[in-house]
Amino acid sequence: MILDFYRSVSQSLQSEKRLVLMVVIANEGSSPGRKGFKMSVTKHGMFGTIGGGIMEHKLVEYAQSLLDKPTFQPFIKHQIHDKSAPKDQSGMICSGQQTIAFYDIKADFLPLVNQIITEENFEITYNNFGINVTSENPEWSFTETNSLPQKVYIIGGGHVGLALSEVLSRMDFEIHILDHRENLNTMMQNNFVHSRQTVEFEQIQNYIPEGNDVYVVIMSFGYRTDDIIIRRLIDKKFKYIGLLGSKEKIATLFSKMVEDGFDKDNIAKVYAPIGIDIKSETTQEIAISVAAQLIRVKNQNR
Repeated sequence: MILDFYRSVSQSLQSEKRLVLMVVIANEGSSPGRKGFKMSVTKHGMFGTIGGGIMEHKLVEYAQSLLDKPTFQPFIKHQIHDKSAPKDQSGMICSGQQTIAFYDIKADFLPLVNQIITEENFEITYNNFGINVTSENPEWSFTETNSLPQKVYIIGGGHVGLALSEVLSRMDFEIHILDHRENLNTMMQNNFVHSRQTVEFEQIQNYIPEGNDVYVVIMSFGYRTDDIIIRRLIDKKFKYIGLLGSKEKIATLFSKMVEDGFDKDNIAKVYAPIGIDIKSETTQEIAISVAAQLIRVKNQNR
């Protein structure tokens, strides 16, 4: 996650005063390093990734060698993952290619790091002039924000909701959890989410915005509450909506919704039973299967 990365940069700068920042600013094909991947390198270690493998190993060594030299200006290196390429071979054979920008980062970068960490929707631009250095007609440029683009609303604060929150917290998801039970212990224990709310499920539609970056995971206490929730959200536009439960329960619920006039096409868009079929039994296994499905939906157009 971008905030965790820049927190690490802040710590490294405070202790070591200088580091090399590598940022993947472009990628094509089956490149292991994708746009936005980052890595910081000091004389004593590194944090993050630009794609792994022999390419990353070589570029980490190269970045550390730069720290033995005077200050350098931003530059880029192309890496082609094909041993038949006439130049810029990465040493990997997965095909595709990526472009990595190199920055010489010193203690005077700390105020900008603090802005990245603390300001909401902060925009970060990487170009040949520097990071957040405004200039006309840069030779190359990449812009991102510190916000998490994918927003997950977990409806149900029980043990599975807690486990799913923990799994998703290690990825680029903004996580919100909602339940109708006050002082629920698993809600109180859930420190992995960005927000927790106790709501009336009869008003659930007022707490979840529509959008192509919104994922809705329904895992409430039982059939009655699932029925209340799905009927209020079924006509909304989300990137993903899924329902936890047995095939029998879901078939009964959907059958009654059809009888009551709900649109069959909208019902067919619901992922139910939720999760990828890995024969999961435990709470943690269910959470992993659901997280895997969310990732598959998120990346389906890659």
